[in-house]
Amino acid sequence: MLLEEKTKTFYIYSLVYTYLKNYNEYIHLMSTLKNGILVAVISILFIGCKNKTESINSQTESIELKEQTEFLSLPQDSIIFHKKLVLQNISFEISATGMGSLQNLSIQTYGLEGNDQKIDIEIDGTIVNAEIEDLNSDGYPELLIYTVSAGSGSYGDIIGYSVNNGKSISSIYFPEVSENPKVNIGYMGHDSFAIVATNLVQRFQLYNEGDSNAQPTGNIRQIQYKLVDGEASRKFVVDRVLEYPKN
Repeated sequence: MLLEEKTKTFYIYSLVYTYLKNYNEYIHLMSTLKNGILVAVISILFIGCKNKTESINSQTESIELKEQTEFLSLPQDSIIFHKKLVLQNISFEISATGMGSLQNLSIQTYGLEGNDQKIDIEIDGTIVNAEIEDLNSDGYPELLIYTVSAGSGSYGDIIGYSVNNGKSISSIYFPEVSENPKVNIGYMGHDSFAIVATNLVQRFQLYNEGDSNAQPTGNIRQIQYKLVDGEASRKFVVDRVLEYPKN
């Protein structure tokens, strides 16, 4: 009778051992499968991200190569001004070539929907700077190029372009100070321009009667312009005029 009880006990222990062994193997198998699936998923995500990154890098390199090719196609020894400006995913590359007062201005756009534009014009003056800003807060930039005329007067002027809904660009009209009787008294050139916030600011020193060209004695006049929509194109209009002593 005792032998029979021991046999039953041993049989029960054997069943428990077999069950636990099989259960541990099952747990190990499931853990292995989970790890394998996790590795596979990570590998797929890595390959997808890598392909996407390579695609973006390829597109970026293509644009940069195009820009470099455009720039290198210009006669390097005659370039007297070159600047690249970027805002809101649209860029402008500005180059000027030539000698003397007459220069050839080249503007190449990048990032417009559809075809980019290239503008080549002859200007009478020297480019001194260029700036970019969204002056009318429509989500697209404006490009302003500042020039001065030859001679002792160094009269300033603006060459401006505005982006139209990200698809094209059109010129901006800038009124000459000499044509505005409200602000042209005492004006004899020597302008400076700058974008302040979303306004264009023009400054120049006033000439009093009897002043020589090289020595004006009047106040500094500051004209603030805002960009508005005109009938044919956008234009600058006088928004505010200030005067203050030079010193």
